[in-house]
Amino acid sequence: MSQPDTQSPKAADAKAKASSENDETLYAVRQKVYPRAVTGVFAKWRWILVWATQLIFYGLCWVPWNDRQAVLLDVVERKFYIFDWIFWPQDVFFLAILLIISAYSLFFFTAVAGRLWCGYACPQTVYTEIFMWIEEKIEGNRSQRMKLDEAPMSGRKFAIKAAKFGSWGLLSLWTGFTLVGYFTPIRELVHEALTFSFGPWELFWIFFYGGFTYLFAGVMREQVCKYMCPYARFQGVMFDPDTLVITYDPERGEPRGPRKKGIDLKVAGKGDCVDCGICVQVCPTGIDIRNGLQYECIGCAACIDACDQVMEKMDYPKGLIRYTTENAMKRHWGRKEIIGHMMRPRIIIYATVLVALCVALVWGLATRSTLRVDVLKDRSTLSREVEGGLIANVYNLQVMNMTEGPRRFALSVSGLDGVQISPKEPFEVDAAGLKSVTVEVAVPPESGKPGSNTVYIEVKALDDETVSVREKTSFLMPR
Repeated sequence: MSQPDTQSPKAADAKAKASSENDETLYAVRQKVYPRAVTGVFAKWRWILVWATQLIFYGLCWVPWNDRQAVLLDVVERKFYIFDWIFWPQDVFFLAILLIISAYSLFFFTAVAGRLWCGYACPQTVYTEIFMWIEEKIEGNRSQRMKLDEAPMSGRKFAIKAAKFGSWGLLSLWTGFTLVGYFTPIRELVHEALTFSFGPWELFWIFFYGGFTYLFAGVMREQVCKYMCPYARFQGVMFDPDTLVITYDPERGEPRGPRKKGIDLKVAGKGDCVDCGICVQVCPTGIDIRNGLQYECIGCAACIDACDQVMEKMDYPKGLIRYTTENAMKRHWGRKEIIGHMMRPRIIIYATVLVALCVALVWGLATRSTLRVDVLKDRSTLSREVEGGLIANVYNLQVMNMTEGPRRFALSVSGLDGVQISPKEPFEVDAAGLKSVTVEVAVPPESGKPGSNTVYIEVKALDDETVSVREKTSFLMPR
């Protein structure tokens, strides 16, 4: 039998309050980040990458090439068109190499200079940068945005918010539309949009990708980098004391504090940091870089641009916040020492493997044949006697023409004496087409031993003798 609860109401209230306080410490309510606009060297590089990546993404699907768009990933027909190349499912080898190159590139650049991908080229960073630019143009600068959010709802606030959200929505839908345009020819997609005749999957993916673009770049922003992206969690494993990271120099900056321009630092008893907080205001994830390296830092270097501007106004040397390494900070190395210690074993290994993979990819693409032949022996009849006492085997050939023009091919068989084939006439395969050809190979009984004999089936293009495939297969003789 359970004991009655003898706890007083006052004690129960205290316990509930303590429990509530404990719950609050386990969950931090999101504090909205209002990044301040910044200019400078690294900001220019970020915008260069924004323009470069988006011109490629939004523009490449509109480039005409051989009566089609330059890049078309035709999933239905299982053909990927990339300029003059046509890739089939059998070319998954190239995709594997490309993925490995991407992984090693990430390892290499992270080991050299931290989260360069996150800070400059990651789609989350790029689209957040675009969305924040739209927000600033419509709502104003940082202080104006903060005041607008604190103000009660009014007709003016509703109009401004509607303009911002509407602009975000249109950009997101256009992004989703462009993505689908790489799988469905973009001009067909435009026609479907004008006639409201989208297929169900096309409509789904336009809204799916557009919706997540809006959610990630417009609403969640830094939350994606801080809590959803796995790269933020394991990046520290790829850092070492000689990795370039964005660092605040505490020896030079501390003790921090405000002061007037021109005051002698020794007299004031201050470091170079004026504690203006601008480095925090410009950070897209809202962290204070002066607290040391943090996993939330995406390496965008906005704090470097902001701090350098403040140092310039105060007539102090730039570089209070800068790209440097842990060893360089401890040992007060200069640029030459930093560069010298960057050539360490792991960097050399990453670079060597990366170069080897790139060479292999280029060599594979350069020597890739435009003809592929698969030979399948007909299992229904292993061998049979035909007219003239000849022994015949039947083969099914899958011939792929990997060019964008129709081609005629001729067949020949070698390996046994007195070989006869049917059909003898050349056959044609459509542009970027696959054709199944049934071939009967017949030989005299005395030309081979009982059991399995090796023969070679060769398919050669009539317009270019260098384009040929010779496949090895078996010819069965009855015992």
